[in-house]
Amino acid sequence: MLLQGLLIFTVLAVALHAIPVSTHIHEVEDEPDFNPFINLGAKTRLIEGDIALPPGRVGLINTTYRWKFPIPYILSDSLDLNAKGAVHQAFEMYRLKSCVDFKPYEGEKTFIKFEKRDGCWSYVGDLQNGQVLSLGPGCDHKAVIEHELLHALGFYHTQSRQDRDDYVKIWLDQVTEGMEHNFNKYDDSFVTDLNTPYDYESVMHYRPFAFNKDPSIPTITTNIPEFFNIIGQYLDFSEMDVVRLNRMYNCSSSLTLLDQCAFENINICGMVQSLTDDADWVHLKSSPGSEDHTLNGLCRDSGYTMHFDTSIGNAEQSALLESRILYPKRKLQCLQFFYKMTGSVKDRLVIWAKMDDGTGTIRKLKKLHTIWADEDETWKIAHVPLQIGAKFRYAFQAVSGDPANSGGGIFIDDISLTETHCPAAVWRIQNFSSILKTADYNTVLNSPRFYSPEGYAYGIQVYPISSYSDYTGNYTGLYFHLASGDNDIVMQWPAVNRQATILVMDQDPDIKLRMSSARSLTTDLSTVNGNQLIWDNPRKFGTFDSSCQCYRGESVGWRNFIKHYDLRRRNYLKNDDLIIFVDFEDLTSLINSEVPVAPKV
Repeated sequence: MLLQGLLIFTVLAVALHAIPVSTHIHEVEDEPDFNPFINLGAKTRLIEGDIALPPGRVGLINTTYRWKFPIPYILSDSLDLNAKGAVHQAFEMYRLKSCVDFKPYEGEKTFIKFEKRDGCWSYVGDLQNGQVLSLGPGCDHKAVIEHELLHALGFYHTQSRQDRDDYVKIWLDQVTEGMEHNFNKYDDSFVTDLNTPYDYESVMHYRPFAFNKDPSIPTITTNIPEFFNIIGQYLDFSEMDVVRLNRMYNCSSSLTLLDQCAFENINICGMVQSLTDDADWVHLKSSPGSEDHTLNGLCRDSGYTMHFDTSIGNAEQSALLESRILYPKRKLQCLQFFYKMTGSVKDRLVIWAKMDDGTGTIRKLKKLHTIWADEDETWKIAHVPLQIGAKFRYAFQAVSGDPANSGGGIFIDDISLTETHCPAAVWRIQNFSSILKTADYNTVLNSPRFYSPEGYAYGIQVYPISSYSDYTGNYTGLYFHLASGDNDIVMQWPAVNRQATILVMDQDPDIKLRMSSARSLTTDLSTVNGNQLIWDNPRKFGTFDSSCQCYRGESVGWRNFIKHYDLRRRNYLKNDDLIIFVDFEDLTSLINSEVPVAPKV
């Protein structure tokens, strides 16, 4: 199996070295060091870089300025189309990790209006008469919008806490003259930490070089040096960001997380064995050769998974493991899980939905997906879309194909069921640490060809070691391109107003704690090489790739997509797999999104 993974990488690397890097990739951001929370040129009266001052400042502790949900919103037509799509992405993260919800404005007194103004900034708290949240150039990033919405929800920056000097050192002599006020700290009668520890990893923390006058000297250092490279991240909410948000708004549950299970407890999350099958799944403790996915590589002989042994019994013997009864709010779900098949290639894993038959009884069956074993016996990720609007269960049926030639079985672990759509494309790059060790600046990995729901073909390029680095070290770059495909003759060209979203998955078993790195771009009429439209049919100007028998167009993306430092410190490379999700969605319906504000009475 190791040989197979090595061969895949070798073929890709050798084939792609021949493509000139400089003529085929284009950067979304001209300045990768751009800090969206500084706003030095803003005309709006701001403090702390991105907090707008109303006539009277509102305090985090004052419950008068807490929002009631759902929060009405307006997407101004001044916004870039990509920013409009990113706002919806941020909304979905709030719904997944809290009870905070949003709805289109319908004449309410209080609301948030997203506009393209002079930078990325927000007021703090609900001003109760409508307020602006600005998403200027460079602010169209999910985590940036999460940050600004946390201000709107009542949160200040982490380093504003009264106890901040116990954790960080502010070097005021290195702050640009006149900007010292951005490092004020607030008394705990004004700003509360909600009884949570200081959070170096918060999406609300300044970066080390914020408002610095010397590019090489930081304005903030951490009292624990290991956190210096962590402060100022904008991957996603930190664990403590989520805790504080849920405490402030008394959230008891997520809005869109229906179920998740890592099988670490003996009750296996309320899942039940069927009484009508002829075998059972086994709650198995991790051991050499049978490691679970949750703690794989972290703790020896720890962690649990569910296992079905296909080396005993008869062919077609099966076991059915059913979830507890679930009550959806949306008619849209995505079942995500990890699985491993180490038995016969005739083994299979079947995913079922068990639904209300109309009488209130959960017994109507629908087969959703079948996974057959192959020669790859490592952990893989799967996504199964569902569209169920009434109470139901989901179920995993393990079926033994050929016990005489099986030396193992079927494993499942780290399940989550969310009321969101599944990613359109998933690319798993194996042995990524080995790739990083041998790669250079010219090493490029090309993804397989994927298709959007509309029918457009596209792909991803990964530069394991990009041309960009900073004080934390090297970065990996990711780029999106269109490809020629089977549907090109009926597709609309150029393919404009589509949003490509690339996500590198943090494989934390708890979906609410994942800090995946995501970036988006939206296609338009941009040109290169004079009059060549970047998003036109790749058959016109693309480069032929024999591996997919297709033409690949110009690639656009980010050389600073993800830090190597982050790849190694979190769960991005569990099992040494880099997992990438890609979506390519039509945003045409958001072009004219603004609605008029009702006159104030």
